[in-house]
Amino acid sequence: MISDAIAALSQIFSPPFRSALWKTLGLTLALLALAWLVLDKLIVAYAIGATGWVATTLSFATGLGLFFVMAYLIAPASSLVAGLFLDELSERVEAGIGPVGRALPAGAAIWIGIKFAGVSLLVNAIALLVFLLPGVNITVFVVANAYLFGQEYFEFAALRFRSAAQVETLRRHHGAYLFVCGLPIALMVMTPVLNLLTPMFAVAYMTRVHNRISREAGDLVQPAS
Repeated sequence: MISDAIAALSQIFSPPFRSALWKTLGLTLALLALAWLVLDKLIVAYAIGATGWVATTLSFATGLGLFFVMAYLIAPASSLVAGLFLDELSERVEAGIGPVGRALPAGAAIWIGIKFAGVSLLVNAIALLVFLLPGVNITVFVVANAYLFGQEYFEFAALRFRSAAQVETLRRHHGAYLFVCGLPIALMVMTPVLNLLTPMFAVAYMTRVHNRISREAGDLVQPAS
């Protein structure tokens, strides 16, 4: 597990990944900037007519609130954008460890990106609900991220080789191990700046995890037709 995580982390900065890295970062920042502008316009429209200390308070609260909203949206936004490139990244990882899977249909790939963004929103919402409980909030955040992202990214890696039913069986059988494997992803998600790289790291990492599980079980399958 540790060797897979280290290999995945180093690979996302390698030349083959660099193009997808810059595209993901650029599109994510553009999406966040658009969200900032829309929210700012909505708040300004609502505050029209405020004067004096009320206007000053609203201006300060708007800036502070938007900062926290953007921090909340970083992970889901990067997950949504990276969903456009996950097949490309998986193929590059698989080419180095073999065999290479089959690309998912465009609709399925887009749906997976939306699912990843939704999972990220859900986990962050849970973390916000327990934010006022010192210690507990971090634990809940890490545990929820490790479980959900470990399961979801493994599913994506496995679907390039297996049917949905086979993937579900594999996930149930290796549930505890996938949770442990999800911990590095959870730690990256909660690290500022690095959380922008989470989807690329997760897909490179869980592609290796799926490959390792398959090899150890002696059933490294060829892509499903």
